Amino acid sequence: MAAEQDVEVEDELAKAQRRLRELKTKISTQSKKNFMRERDVRFLDARIGLLIQNRMALDEQHEVASRLEDHEDDDVDHYPDERRMQQYGNLFYLLQSEPRHIAILCRLVSLAEIDTLLQTVMFTLYGNQYESREEHLLLTMFQNVLAAQFETTTEFSSLLRANTPVSRMMTTYTRRGPGQSYLKSVLSEKINNLLEHKDLNLQINPLKVYDELVEKMEREKGELPDGFPRSVTAEVAQSNSIVQEMIKPRLKKLMDIANSFLTTIINSLDQVPYGIRWICKQIRSLTKRKYPDATEHAISSLIGGFFFLRFVNPAIVTPQAYMLVDGNPGNNLRTTLTLLAKMLQNLANKPSYAKESYMIPTNPFVEFNKQRTNKFLNDLCEVVDFYEQLEMDQYMALSKKDIMINITPNEIYSTLSLLQQHINIISPQPNDHLRILINEVGTAPTQVPRKENKAIELPLFSRWEMPIQDLTMSLMSENNITQYDILYMEAKSIFVQIIRSLPYLSRPPLKLHYIAEAAGTAKDAQLVHKGIKVKEMILELEEAGIIDRRDQHQLLVEEINHELIHLGDLKLKVMEELESLESVFKTILDHNNYLKSQLESYKAYLQNVRMQSGIGAGSVAGHPSSKKQVVGIGVEVVDAKPNKKVNKASTVQGPFKYTHQQLERDGIIAQTEVPENRRQYIFLTISSPIPGTFIIALHYKGRDKPVLEIDLKLDDLLEKQQENIHVLDLEYIKLSVAKTLQLLTKTFMSRNRTGFFS
Repeated sequence: MAAEQDVEVEDELAKAQRRLRELKTKISTQSKKNFMRERDVRFLDARIGLLIQNRMALDEQHEVASRLEDHEDDDVDHYPDERRMQQYGNLFYLLQSEPRHIAILCRLVSLAEIDTLLQTVMFTLYGNQYESREEHLLLTMFQNVLAAQFETTTEFSSLLRANTPVSRMMTTYTRRGPGQSYLKSVLSEKINNLLEHKDLNLQINPLKVYDELVEKMEREKGELPDGFPRSVTAEVAQSNSIVQEMIKPRLKKLMDIANSFLTTIINSLDQVPYGIRWICKQIRSLTKRKYPDATEHAISSLIGGFFFLRFVNPAIVTPQAYMLVDGNPGNNLRTTLTLLAKMLQNLANKPSYAKESYMIPTNPFVEFNKQRTNKFLNDLCEVVDFYEQLEMDQYMALSKKDIMINITPNEIYSTLSLLQQHINIISPQPNDHLRILINEVGTAPTQVPRKENKAIELPLFSRWEMPIQDLTMSLMSENNITQYDILYMEAKSIFVQIIRSLPYLSRPPLKLHYIAEAAGTAKDAQLVHKGIKVKEMILELEEAGIIDRRDQHQLLVEEINHELIHLGDLKLKVMEELESLESVFKTILDHNNYLKSQLESYKAYLQNVRMQSGIGAGSVAGHPSSKKQVVGIGVEVVDAKPNKKVNKASTVQGPFKYTHQQLERDGIIAQTEVPENRRQYIFLTISSPIPGTFIIALHYKGRDKPVLEIDLKLDDLLEKQQENIHVLDLEYIKLSVAKTLQLLTKTFMSRNRTGFFS
């Protein structure tokens, strides 16, 4: 506890912790940006086909355009007025501090509404993913949601299985920073090791192995032998002796790899984020209370359904989406990873091989590992509760002036709209605080256009200065924490802070009155304030009989000593965590840059489509008599003079010159066969005769003609990227497809400012 309240201490540990907090804040902020960029990329993937075929409505064109614009510049013009800011600050403080309201709301919304709400809850309301108070409040909300799910589910077999808002919540929670950090540290090396063996084929489905056999025979002999049909049933494929011989070594290798993965996961118990383990604990606790006859295996199955099905397995099946690997896995590796995930899932479930009989041979892996897996799933649940610390954090939050969230107007308005729809269920009483605030705010405004939806920093503060006893009751009624418990914890925290600021006071035995006196007479004003305050607290605790002067306040002294011992090891842990999170932050930034390049590629692609297929698109939709015409998507021509616009846009751009050294330094040249002593004489030129078409020429200094020249369409380059072809072969050098796309976008898109896609 004391380690967290170090904002006014200036020792080495405090400085390291401050750097750690800053890094965690950056990770939280960047995670939200990535979440939103991923959503934009998914949206564009779904719309791009319609756009290319010119079948998209005009308003959808504007929506696509808005997704491609960058609105990260910040100013204060878009902030609501002061009265609104205060109302929203009161409302979101209440929602953050009393998670039961959001818990009820999450159960009431539809699947169509849950994603928008989850973005606000997971990445905004509780967006500081490493701050204990926000994390514990979010987990308290989960406890409420899970308890309600157990109450309303009639069949044990359907618990936490269906695709519901609750299951979506649990999956989204695992995608936060701590979960991503765990997956990277535990799975990344294992999967990358498999990635090195590109030719490793562990397909064990007899039908697919039979197809491999047919293809091989036709390739080698030109035809199939007599009595060897091209298409057979699963039973016939399974009984084929050649197929059986092919599967046998694959099965052994697959089970060896699965055992290795499982061992790594089990050995990572102490690395599993606290929140993930605490949710597992709640699942076990709720199952035992609601279904007292449930077997240990049934309980483990539910825990495994969350830990493996919702958390670990998605990362194994799609490691590129979790930033665990650099490229996309090939077909063989995708098959291997899918089979591994199925085997791990079968450990948690009672496996049924009715639909996938080819998995039956993997059952020895399940039987052999069932016992140690069940032990691991139960060990996940062995974590302490956080209620005592949350009480202290909440108490401290009442007096803090710097609680702030970064939120967009549309997040505010959509949350407000959902609350208003369900207010009679969430806050039925007229004097409920939430109802009072909702009534004051009034009807939720309509969603603003994306261009105006700029994030604001919203200060949160309580409208009601709640007495500590009421605060305790509102959080966890079964917790018997008193005002003196909180006073005791705060006194302990202040003593630790004083000792950290004045290390000479740590010499045993600790004398609390002497420490308080030393702080109270120090030259530092903050220390003086702490010394006077803690002296008063000691007197109050003595009068209440919580501590005793006659035994030198032994109970409190022991706890302070424990904290100081803990802090001795903490600096090393903080430095290790700093190093680990630096790597996580770099990965998240790399992923953000990748998403940016994807969006930039869309810009270039749309520019090409617009210029090549949009000429003569006719008048503006809905205005056939209008003088304003649209040339392709987003290019307007006034007074029916399209040729002038088109000619201007079609002007040859370039050539632009790049040296071999420059391209190699920027990572655009991925591989080179040019001898080192000749590289200084090599350069590339790139020109664009028409938008979307590029001439890339390889030159040798002193020669009139290029050594090599290629005509490259943007479509071809994008297709290579989509098909995971990472290099563009120019015989003497190989260019990185992704980096080349970025170079073309930067060079040509920035110079062609026609329409709203550029």
